[in-house]
Amino acid sequence: MGVISTTGYGRRAGVAVAAAVCGLLAAAGTPAFATTDTPAGRNPAGSAAAAAAAPRAREIPETPEIPVTPAHPIAPAQVPVGISRLAQGPGHAIAITIDDGPDPRWTPQVLKILKDNNVKATFCMIGTSARANPGLVRDVAAAGHRLCDHSVDHDVTMDHKPVAYQRQQILDGKAMIEEAAPGVTVDYYRAPGGAFTPDSRAVAAASGMRPLGWSVDPKDWSRPGLPAIVSTLEGKLPPQPTVLFHDGGGDRSETVAALAQYLPWLTAHGYTFTFPARTAP
Repeated sequence: MGVISTTGYGRRAGVAVAAAVCGLLAAAGTPAFATTDTPAGRNPAGSAAAAAAAPRAREIPETPEIPVTPAHPIAPAQVPVGISRLAQGPGHAIAITIDDGPDPRWTPQVLKILKDNNVKATFCMIGTSARANPGLVRDVAAAGHRLCDHSVDHDVTMDHKPVAYQRQQILDGKAMIEEAAPGVTVDYYRAPGGAFTPDSRAVAAASGMRPLGWSVDPKDWSRPGLPAIVSTLEGKLPPQPTVLFHDGGGDRSETVAALAQYLPWLTAHGYTFTFPARTAP
């Protein structure tokens, strides 16, 4: 799908966010809008020579954790630019994340399984899907799950596009989720395919969204079969894992079956369900 026109919200927010982004990058000593992150397990585009010639970005230091109370909400400038891959809480805390929806067939099934197992998850929504299915966005929020911006239309090459394009994809995606369910908070931004850049992370953080990665990927999106998915999920888990699932982008019957089997297994093995870390580390 092509890029939609920038919304009025996105244009207004973009001016303020651009200024905040420049401030974040300048404070970190990072050139504004110049470099690309390479997510784990993903090959960067372009030739090896071009990659070797490109300057290596310095990692932007994270902001220390700030106490959060109703009287002390998290301001955008207090959201770290570093990619969150840990569940908040102790080592046996686990964060379930659901990508690429909402989808009218699969999202309701995922919501039912989560409810049956008393699990709260984080839904990373594509803006165009949120606009097409506003009732599902409201259902997800009403059930106590958290929301994550997954860009306007899931362009996995956006890390090699101009920064203005990246900003539009991030801010318009967030706006489309907010328009679908007025009053909701979008707590995270997950780049399509994990294709973050220092610039996209700074744009997200400046607008109050923590960049969100993952630490366990059962590759359910590729439909490898239920045994393969479960084998990955029930293997050795890292401490405070963030697990990646999908409720959109195709046939998600294997994902639904895997969640129905995996969530009770986690409970039986002493895991507690939480959300991805938003403030630190």
